[in-house]
Amino acid sequence: MSLTIKSFDAPLGAEITGIDLRHDLDDQSFSKIEAAWHEHSVVVIRDQSLTKADQITFANRLGPVSERGLPAEKRKEDDDHGGTIMMITNKRGAKGEFVGSVPEGELWFHSDLSYRLVPDQATMLHALALPKSGGNTMFANMYKAYDNIPEALKQKLSGRKVLHAYDFATTAGVDIDQGLDNIQHFWQPLFIQHPITGRTALFASRLMSAQIEDLEREESDSILQELFSIIEDPAIIYEHVWRLGDLVFCDNRCCTHARREFPMDELRMLQRCTIQGAPMIAAA
Repeated sequence: MSLTIKSFDAPLGAEITGIDLRHDLDDQSFSKIEAAWHEHSVVVIRDQSLTKADQITFANRLGPVSERGLPAEKRKEDDDHGGTIMMITNKRGAKGEFVGSVPEGELWFHSDLSYRLVPDQATMLHALALPKSGGNTMFANMYKAYDNIPEALKQKLSGRKVLHAYDFATTAGVDIDQGLDNIQHFWQPLFIQHPITGRTALFASRLMSAQIEDLEREESDSILQELFSIIEDPAIIYEHVWRLGDLVFCDNRCCTHARREFPMDELRMLQRCTIQGAPMIAAA
């Protein structure tokens, strides 16, 4: 088999077949995968069977694998390769406790580690067990989100920052009125320039964006709701219906992702790692 790349009929995303990442990843093949990722923002590599070590080895070709954001004392995984692997699963242990992270329900749109000075540049998910229905992952094209902001609002927001904050909830933003002393947070540029493509993207999300710089609270809240509606417009979203063996990785600098709910009596397990990025570049 030979490596084949096919664009989805969607606002972003491409499918790659004909490669086994455990054995076939020569420099030429990797270059094609990396180029597809930069072009399409989301890449789906089918029919993989990767151990945690295999996945980390591949991820390290894109950049250093990063340690997850959840503090070590709160992690449930026994074997997490130094905090680099998260098992996103509703699997339970012998005492009925969840043995992984983000085990159930819907997960709002977000970009991983956007609440830190150095967010993750990529998130990589590998499907090991799936429910019969539900649990789809949605990816929103943040280049298109930026393009779809009304021009007058773009001018108003140009050069401003947005506060990203996260307390590890899945369907609720941070209540900043309660203070941020014990919550990870960082002010990011609202409009960013992608370091590779040079394109401008909106950098905000319903789950993690809490306030826009130098605006009264009521106006900030109103504008954020408008931006969230733009981000979550189905016209700029690719919804991934998982297959066993899928390895999916997305560019956190130009897309956000979310999860639909799924039956809790059916096992779902994704093996996740992320790749270190760099501080966001404010768009000119």
